[in-house]
Amino acid sequence: MKPSRIKNSLVRLGKILEKTANTSPASGEKDPYLSAFLSVIKLVPEKNPWFTPEHLQTAFRYWANALTPGKISKWIDSYTLDRDFTPKTIGIVTAGNIPLVGLHDMLSVLVSGHKAVIKMSSQGNLLLPAIYKFLSAINPDWKNKVEFTDGNLTNIDAVIATGSDNTARYFAYYFGKYPHIIRKNRNGIAVLTGRETEEEMEGLADDMMLYFGLGCRNVSKIFIPEDYDLNRIFKSSLKYTHYVNHRKYMNNFRYNKAVLLMSTDANQRNALLENGLILLKKDHRYASPVGVIYYETYQRIEEVKKIIEHDRDKIQVVVTNTDLPGAVPFGKAQQPELWDYADGVDTVQFLLNLN
Repeated sequence: MKPSRIKNSLVRLGKILEKTANTSPASGEKDPYLSAFLSVIKLVPEKNPWFTPEHLQTAFRYWANALTPGKISKWIDSYTLDRDFTPKTIGIVTAGNIPLVGLHDMLSVLVSGHKAVIKMSSQGNLLLPAIYKFLSAINPDWKNKVEFTDGNLTNIDAVIATGSDNTARYFAYYFGKYPHIIRKNRNGIAVLTGRETEEEMEGLADDMMLYFGLGCRNVSKIFIPEDYDLNRIFKSSLKYTHYVNHRKYMNNFRYNKAVLLMSTDANQRNALLENGLILLKKDHRYASPVGVIYYETYQRIEEVKKIIEHDRDKIQVVVTNTDLPGAVPFGKAQQPELWDYADGVDTVQFLLNLN
């Protein structure tokens, strides 16, 4: 398919997602495509309480901002898409942690000209089919290019699978015979200096708490100077005070707090601090549970650079206002560009190389 046709289809998707993000599900919208998206949005929080209307709007708005003409061109113009090849069938296993997870993989398969068979999380299986229905309607070349399944992935030529470290071992065993991208658990980290502005601290709150902190790009670990005032982090988190009304989040927060208190030596409990919304724990690990942020102190920024380099395979994104390679500004952890591939593996190039 010619790149111009691909671009036009993705631009139309971006526009309909922008309308969806800015339209109330109860608006009585007459546009059939927009009405279909709004109908799905009504059902999603009922099926998965983690996917709140607020977070659905945020996810749609992010994708609307990503799928603009300039960004789409920057993404796909570096590839040779108009080529002779035999289409392959790509199995995709998606996670179910945040809204629209798996959309980038689906678009990558469509852009590269292959067919996708997608196995989704049982609690997050409404949004991608709705988006694909729209894409196949506006671009007939994409009809019958995506199949959704609840069963095992069979009759496939390659695999893209995303999950935890445990499921990654299963994926490697089960799909090892195919060309594959298998993504393990990674986390976002933040590096603070104490010179952050209030606006940057508000951005940090988004990095930590958007989508309840469940995304692989959410900040779960913070590096701070030894004399850092942790109250600044607590203050920034108050932007998400409404989470106290979310039953699943608060149940997890209370449970994880109790577990940490019981498993922490009495002499070390002063390293556990909380404000009723998040808990800060001094810890060398990266993957913190819901409602918990790990932190680690440093004396010189060079120490942090060495740690990041050593643990690169555990880190998805770094947010900071310091000069660290590949870092993004505060508030941008959950706003990757189309060309910012998970785990640093170029999905489109992987797919193009299959021929």
